Amino acid sequence: MTKFTDLNLDPKVLKAIAEAGYESPTPIQAGAIPPALLGKDVLGIAQTGTGKTASFTLPMITLLRRGRARARMPRSLVLCPTRELAAQVAENFDVYAKHTKLTKALLIGGVSFKEQDAAIDRGVDVLIATPGRLLDHFERGKLLLTGVQIMVVDEADRMLDMGFIPDIERIFKLTPFTRQTLFFSATMAPEIERITNEFLSAPERIEVARQATASETIAQGVVMFKGSRRDRADSEKRALLRRLIDAEGDACSNAIIFCNRKVDVDIVAKSLRKYGYDADPIHGDLDQSQRTRTLESFREGGLRFLVASDVAARGLDIPAVSHVFNFDVPSHAEDYVHRIGRTGRAGRSGKAIMICSTRDEKYFDAVESLIQKEIPRLADPQGPGHAAADHGDSEPEVAEAPKRKRGRRKPDSDSPAKPAARTEAPRAKEAEPAQAPVAEAPAERAADKQDRKSSGNRDKGGRRRRDDEPTGLGDDAPAFIRLSFAERRAG
Repeated sequence: MTKFTDLNLDPKVLKAIAEAGYESPTPIQAGAIPPALLGKDVLGIAQTGTGKTASFTLPMITLLRRGRARARMPRSLVLCPTRELAAQVAENFDVYAKHTKLTKALLIGGVSFKEQDAAIDRGVDVLIATPGRLLDHFERGKLLLTGVQIMVVDEADRMLDMGFIPDIERIFKLTPFTRQTLFFSATMAPEIERITNEFLSAPERIEVARQATASETIAQGVVMFKGSRRDRADSEKRALLRRLIDAEGDACSNAIIFCNRKVDVDIVAKSLRKYGYDADPIHGDLDQSQRTRTLESFREGGLRFLVASDVAARGLDIPAVSHVFNFDVPSHAEDYVHRIGRTGRAGRSGKAIMICSTRDEKYFDAVESLIQKEIPRLADPQGPGHAAADHGDSEPEVAEAPKRKRGRRKPDSDSPAKPAARTEAPRAKEAEPAQAPVAEAPAERAADKQDRKSSGNRDKGGRRRRDDEPTGLGDDAPAFIRLSFAERRAG
């Protein structure tokens, strides 16, 4: 078996690895570190949780051990899709580089520019950043990328999902073409493959089998849910989540609850707090300081339930998570493995429970197809049909305003005159005796027709109008207009 001591790493790096308690590299580390140390481009294909962070931080520290950074010109660059993943890479760098004099800076959104500018001005060896904040600093003239020797793109498939690919291409063009590139992705979508073909030079390809199965220490289950009515389904689903939590009892010491949408993260967290559960949300729209406080509180045991979007599904290492609840079935099957991988870590046991609505069944089928395993079906803790009886969960944040109906206003109850008139009219009609229709004689019909014709040829005063007399001007018509057609022709 390969050991870290066989990989030609810097002795100071090996010392830090030993102090961290690691002896043997993972497959992606054993495959990526040797070519990286030789200065080659590396294309690594592996899922999150396989040790990719160390596979690029360890050779980077070794290669950068000699040299000195200049102001505003970092020597290496690590791009991450989310703030949390970038922060975790920075933590790993601190662990492995603690016996060296290498410096780092973390550029993420939601943090003051002033502190980040000060760090860049001092000069850093390793710059860890999200694409958006990196370009913000560049456009402000505070950063130059012409000194980058090593560039790392981590979680490239996640970058694609979040729409960062145009930014990645722009950043590549801002760095020297002589740089070394370490590129990691869980999948190779056509767009990602195009980028690797364009910006990587004869890369060493290391592919680790996809992490399509969850740890054997994680007990999985799913509750198939169908709301009693469409307008009550969301409320009933939240009630079901609370019942599932209560059914776990003291075994559920803490849990991460995953939702697909940010708005649902906020709603579920607010609903849990309303019913006395210690819960806080975390997603990409929250202020970074709030996200950091929430994560630290959850890590340290001050918060029991972390309601999260997929921003917490990848890269976050929180060792002692007893449960994961998937409030929604993830729309990407791979995310299911990432989500439930937050529990059952480091040999511990864990439990993952998912709620599958009728509309999510196609995503659920994709999950079972990916993991090649049937997830056990669980029953509602309070028996079938309970959801229909639980309509008390009418949270104000999801209550819809009554829709205004268009149409005629109903009459006020204190004005009965008009309705009475409408109801009396038919009675009067019914009281009249029915009369047989009288047939008109042909002569009378002809006379009536002639009267209508002559009446249509009269003006408002009843005066008979000539056929050639102008109409529409009345008595104010000029004399020359009043001339008949015959008189005008004769003149």
